[in-house]
Amino acid sequence: MNLTIRHRGKTRRDLQQVRDRLMSQNGTTPAYDYELLFLFARNQISNNPIILLFALVVAGLCLLWTPWIWPVTWLSTVVFAQGSAKRLARRLLEEESETVNLKAWERRFTASEFFTALLWASLCLVTGRADGFAFDVFIFTALLIIACVRTIQASPVFPAVYAASLPITFALMLTFIGSTQIPPAAMIALAITAQALFVMMARRINETAKAMLHFRAEKDILISELEEEKSKSDEGRRRAEDASLAKSRFLATMSHELRTPLNAILGFSEILQDESYGPHSTPKYKEYAADIHRSGRHLLNLINEILDLSRIEAGRYEVSETAVNLVATLEDCCYLMSLRAEAKDIELAEAFAPDTPLLWADERAVRQICLNLLSNAVKFTPPGGRITVRCFLATDGRLAFSILDTGPGIPDDEIEKIMTAFGQGSIAHRTAEDGAGLGLPIVHGLVDLHGGELKVQSRLREGTKVSVFFPASRVMPGFQKSHPPTGASAA
Repeated sequence: MNLTIRHRGKTRRDLQQVRDRLMSQNGTTPAYDYELLFLFARNQISNNPIILLFALVVAGLCLLWTPWIWPVTWLSTVVFAQGSAKRLARRLLEEESETVNLKAWERRFTASEFFTALLWASLCLVTGRADGFAFDVFIFTALLIIACVRTIQASPVFPAVYAASLPITFALMLTFIGSTQIPPAAMIALAITAQALFVMMARRINETAKAMLHFRAEKDILISELEEEKSKSDEGRRRAEDASLAKSRFLATMSHELRTPLNAILGFSEILQDESYGPHSTPKYKEYAADIHRSGRHLLNLINEILDLSRIEAGRYEVSETAVNLVATLEDCCYLMSLRAEAKDIELAEAFAPDTPLLWADERAVRQICLNLLSNAVKFTPPGGRITVRCFLATDGRLAFSILDTGPGIPDDEIEKIMTAFGQGSIAHRTAEDGAGLGLPIVHGLVDLHGGELKVQSRLREGTKVSVFFPASRVMPGFQKSHPPTGASAA
């Protein structure tokens, strides 16, 4: 119980945290400030080796035009700036998310990007040490590439996009000022266009990242809500199972307390009904004694069914397995129900396959299954109808029997209902048949105890067929009892 409460409390806290992530610190629009800063820091760390390699290549190529001191000095400053940016990113990743000052970190990253961009832009200063159009084109191309890379890298924190690109763009514009070989206006226009394009790309990437984070947060909320509902469902199911088990145990232990007074009522009412100690002064007393006896027996049968079902549900039904002659058991049950069938002018036919093997099962349970199903068939079959009992070995090796009647049938939507305790179909209500709706649930429970299968097939105004299949592992093929078929052979 305490574990369940703690689990539900943790689920609620997780759900609230996920919902809080849907709102920015100003509480107005979804922003995911921390997640974007986290993504920015990861970009800084993962892209740092690539940028350093590119800076090394650029510095190396600069040696073709300039003395080594200028490229080496420039490369050293860039390496220092990239290392500082990487250390700053690691500090954010190592800090607890609850203590992060988002605005302060955004300013730090923006300032770091601006400082690094200035160092990259200083590459244009090297042009003073070299003459030639090829070198200017090389510098312009290198800065254009790094501007694109750094703009995309800074896209999670959008203010840093301008800090990472504007200094380089100005450097691009300055590269060809005063050039006599290419019109400066064309190169300046190209630099401005590239800046605008890079910013648009960064904005689109930023929006995509926010959408991704939003969808992830919605997924987390859905998972958290499902976890909370599952926790409630598990707790409710556990309580229901505990209540059902307690009920079943209570009823299973009430056998003596309920049956003892009922047996006394039945015994004394039978004495009064039979007038064992002399005739009644008023004949009505004998009728009342008969009513008491009949009602007491009905109540005892109902209690026996409830107790049987409760023992099955509580797992306290004792199974005593022996070799059972299923055909002989069916014949005995048919004989016991024959008087009731004859009283309603119902034909009771038997169709048993020859050389039916023995069954390893609880004989009392098998007999109860047969009697309950036969009793239902007789109860709902109209006068002049027919009930056919078959016993056969199925093609998959399972031993089975079926009871087919010509009753009114069961609607498809009521089959599941009649398999539950106290569940009765509309036919039973209209015909006002006696019974509490426990016969089929008991049969189902007893069949399950044997690992078998219960099938109910029915068609309205045509009849119902109930089949019971026992597992092939319970069939004893080496031990057979030959019974001449008493009806049509069952396939």
